[in-house]
Amino acid sequence: MGKVKIDPLVFWSSLVVIVVATLSLVIFRKSAEPVMNKMMTGITYNLDWVFQFLTFGVFILLVWLVFSKYGKVRLGDEAPEFSTFSWGAMLFCAGMGTSIMFWSMMEPMYYYMGPPFGIEPNSKQSAEWAVAYGMFHWGISAWSLYALPTVTIAYSFFVKKNRSLKISTACKGILGKYADGPIGKIIDILVIWSLVGGLGTSLGLGVPMVSAVIGEIFGVQQSLQLSIIIIVIWTIIYSASAYMGLYKGIRKLSDWNVYLALGLALFVLITGPTLFILSNFSNSFGLMLQNFALMSFSTDPIAKGGFPQAWTVFYWAWFAATAPFIGLFVARISRGRTIRELIVHILLWGSLGSWIYFGIFGGYTLNLQLTGALNVVDILNSSGGPATIVEILKTMPLDFLVLPFFAVLAFIFLATSLDSATYILSAIATKELIGDQEPARWHRMLWGAILAVLAISLLMIGGLKVIQTSSVIVSVPVILLYVLLTLSLLRWLKQDYPDTPLVYKTTTNEEIIQENKAKE
Repeated sequence: MGKVKIDPLVFWSSLVVIVVATLSLVIFRKSAEPVMNKMMTGITYNLDWVFQFLTFGVFILLVWLVFSKYGKVRLGDEAPEFSTFSWGAMLFCAGMGTSIMFWSMMEPMYYYMGPPFGIEPNSKQSAEWAVAYGMFHWGISAWSLYALPTVTIAYSFFVKKNRSLKISTACKGILGKYADGPIGKIIDILVIWSLVGGLGTSLGLGVPMVSAVIGEIFGVQQSLQLSIIIIVIWTIIYSASAYMGLYKGIRKLSDWNVYLALGLALFVLITGPTLFILSNFSNSFGLMLQNFALMSFSTDPIAKGGFPQAWTVFYWAWFAATAPFIGLFVARISRGRTIRELIVHILLWGSLGSWIYFGIFGGYTLNLQLTGALNVVDILNSSGGPATIVEILKTMPLDFLVLPFFAVLAFIFLATSLDSATYILSAIATKELIGDQEPARWHRMLWGAILAVLAISLLMIGGLKVIQTSSVIVSVPVILLYVLLTLSLLRWLKQDYPDTPLVYKTTTNEEIIQENKAKE
């Protein structure tokens, strides 16, 4: 196998775009912020129906693929590289990061205070919807947005043998030779920026939250220096993981992450108001299922309360912006799976993990509010989310152990997202990857350093919020990418498997391994 080479045009262009965009935000932040906020409001209010139809349409397409003859198509001839647990752990951790830890506690409270459908705030009815809407936003619809790019990229990489982990390459089915030209380069640079924007959102939530928890543990005041120390530690963890690669680093870190995350959830379920959490989970799940279509398409055009735009449409835009990155990473680790297996596992692993966290941590927080054990709403309004997280954790038994455990888990959760991101950034800027080849180590470390410098720079000028806004703005052209990826996949499938019935020999993973040994 030859030496892995970078793609100079994509590498340098992406680097220039990121540096110029970051410097622009630093220099013109005061004037840029209101303009970008206005753009984001315009997108969420004027394109609400577009994002909603896109998300629901993608879900319907995935269901069709699962039950069609194409569901049997295997992505590559070899056996899967990873066990089902490690594979599921990596795809969930890459997709969620620390965001799920923050929002599973905070989001139900926002819905309790500002419910949808004209429901009275802080009422029993708003409490019923609080966890249900969180489970909806982080459930099947969100993971559908991640799954479609994954299927197309995996098909391109493992079936069509396009040895390049790039969105532009996955669009070759419809773009043809144009995928290798300027259009393809623009697509790849756009994907890198959307990835950086998505990471800005994760850092914007993760750093203040961990800073507040660590400040509570050690009795130190939150400060810029503390946040920078946290980012440096994070950089060391995810860079070390990315340096060791998929097999030794990212996989193991994701496995530990899931064990710790499940352990904490189980602890809260057992030591908390168990019966309330389980009962509320069941009620919220039923409410979500019953109103799935309404929640998917609600735009509130008459009352104009703004709930769907501020929450649902924002989330679909944010998830769509980060989906190309998740698609690239999950596709890379999905060799040997069938299309049906890939879709079902992404939707189920992802949704189940989100539902468990919202059901347990959202239910726990809601119970504190309803019983008067802690006035979460007052703390949230007066001190903000990170401080509220600390106060919630302090109500738990053995809080002196829960706080450091939570901090460690938050470190690992974001590290698993960042090591995946570092891996994919370097893969996009690499010419080709053959077989088990991975991007060059120096290349992975370089992107790790770039992300760290970017995070610290933006933190110093308070620009993480602007990056989060920019990721939503980037999601508008990403809508076109969804169309290209869908058409590309459908054209390839139709060409490779014509209208004749798909005669398929079901092969077990063990049989594939034996066949490969025989070939050797």
